[in-house]
Amino acid sequence: MPIGTVAETIKKIQNGSIGYEDGLDALTVAPAADVDSALGEALRHAFARLFRAGWQPAELHRVIARRGNPLQGDLVAAEAVRAARGTPGTDPRWLAQAEELPAAGRRADRVTLLDAQLGLLTELRRLPEIEVLIPPPGTTAAATGSHDAVGSRVLDRVRALLAKAESTEFPAEAEAYSAKAQELIARHSIEEALTTRDRAEVVPFARRIGVDHPYESEKAGLLDAVARANHCHTVWSPELGFSTVFGFDADIDAVELLYTSLLVQANRAMVRDEPGKGRARIKAFRRSFLIAYAGRIGERLGRATRHEIARHADLLPVLRDREVQVREVMERAFPRTVRARGSRVDSLEGWESGRAAADQAQLG
Repeated sequence: MPIGTVAETIKKIQNGSIGYEDGLDALTVAPAADVDSALGEALRHAFARLFRAGWQPAELHRVIARRGNPLQGDLVAAEAVRAARGTPGTDPRWLAQAEELPAAGRRADRVTLLDAQLGLLTELRRLPEIEVLIPPPGTTAAATGSHDAVGSRVLDRVRALLAKAESTEFPAEAEAYSAKAQELIARHSIEEALTTRDRAEVVPFARRIGVDHPYESEKAGLLDAVARANHCHTVWSPELGFSTVFGFDADIDAVELLYTSLLVQANRAMVRDEPGKGRARIKAFRRSFLIAYAGRIGERLGRATRHEIARHADLLPVLRDREVQVREVMERAFPRTVRARGSRVDSLEGWESGRAAADQAQLG
């Protein structure tokens, strides 16, 4: 089978003219060099299309890896690194994402590898365009967001407090770290609003944060609670495995740090307190735990933020203006959204344990 015929066979598999299994059988017996060349070119084109369409390395790896084929995740990681390193001037954030992806280098027999490549090509063709938030390799789009030295120092202090909260086994100690960390975040957000209110170039933007299974909806609820308490809004895309967080740069940084740390603390407390047996009971416990945890965390964060704002009453018009700007950016990106249906609480012990864990959590 000549290479041109191999490429045609791949196209026919993709458009349904040839059944997947029949097509895979045809590629298996075709000359290996021709198949590798045609499949490699088809995959590179598919990756390039998605990168231009807004997909970042971590997002594309997550949405493919969650489908359960680790070989396909490896293929995404390898292509992201190749595209980033092979293109001069690649945005450092894009390059950093590519290089941080897990590259296991799994070995597989030829038929298994062909099946993974062909299946990946099918999955890539199904993914939609999303908003470009970081310019992909080969583009010169302006970077969004700004990270000043003061903000970086504050975030470093918050990270240190979070690390201590995650490592301690004493709730009172974690609570002390919690109060200090949230105080720093709220104060920095207010100072940033004051110093940038007359700078036209400081505008809200968006960042996508991955939400992994299981219990994605409940985890997305925790992210939303953290975001709302820190002047941000989220849109949850369950089919793609991420939430888009809209806000100002410093606030989104804080949201991402808080969410990541609080999820670590929630998982530790959830495993510690869950019932000892019964799969259905454990599942109900964990879901109810996370619902309660998110609700209580939102209350605590919101109270801490309001306390800081009350000390700067003259700043309310500035904060309201920033809120309007954030909502306008969100509504332009997502003109039609559907309010998520609330999750049902099926375990009272899970709910009570989640509330208790949230009271003890470090709010960093």
